Amino acid sequence: MMHMKGLSSQSIALAKKELYSALNSPATYGVWAFFLLFNSITFFYLQKFFSLDSATLRPYFSVIPLVYTLLIPAITMKSWAEERKTGTAELLLTMPFSEWDLVLGKFLSSLMILVIALVLTLGVPFSLFPLGDFDGGVIISEYIGALLLGMAAVALGQLFSSLAKNQISAFLGGVVVLLAVMLLNQLTSLMDLPKILADILNYLSLAFHFESFARGILDSRDILFFILVTLLFLFINTRVLLFRKWS
Repeated sequence: MMHMKGLSSQSIALAKKELYSALNSPATYGVWAFFLLFNSITFFYLQKFFSLDSATLRPYFSVIPLVYTLLIPAITMKSWAEERKTGTAELLLTMPFSEWDLVLGKFLSSLMILVIALVLTLGVPFSLFPLGDFDGGVIISEYIGALLLGMAAVALGQLFSSLAKNQISAFLGGVVVLLAVMLLNQLTSLMDLPKILADILNYLSLAFHFESFARGILDSRDILFFILVTLLFLFINTRVLLFRKWS
């Protein structure tokens, strides 16, 4: 019986290998460029930051859940789908790695690509600080929320990559499912639903749990939600690998 465990040297070694491979791929730099350009164009031009007359980055972070629906599948689509296509997935499963080692290694490498993308956006707040009295605490909260939201999304994206036959289906499946779980809470504002159903949809929506961070509130319930959801998707991913190993 396999039990959940923490990081191992195998996980870290696999994460380093995957990250090195990603950093040598032009696609990774294209993903980062897309993320930076999309966020910046939306913030400065579509949301017209300079005409808002308000020292806040909330509009910048408000589009994060939506942009993640494209960004995360682009990061995770190769994780397992490429291994299956090239036949190296079977080789990995015969190596002295547990399913958790493999899943955590892939997860960490994808998460690091997302972390680097978020770090690259720091130029925006730093360039705007001289223009107004920004609340540093709120901005830190927004970045923590973006990271936690990204963790859950990466775990879900990798799960879909492990189920998909190729990168295209992994990407498209990831986009559709992430769009659904991100925007579930929009149904509650568009439709007149019974309160209990509206509460359930809000709770299941990743974007709903991100809203408190966007307001500068570090709510322990939302932090716990993202951590548990991430662990759940990673656990299901190990079950998928175990099934493939013995099927």
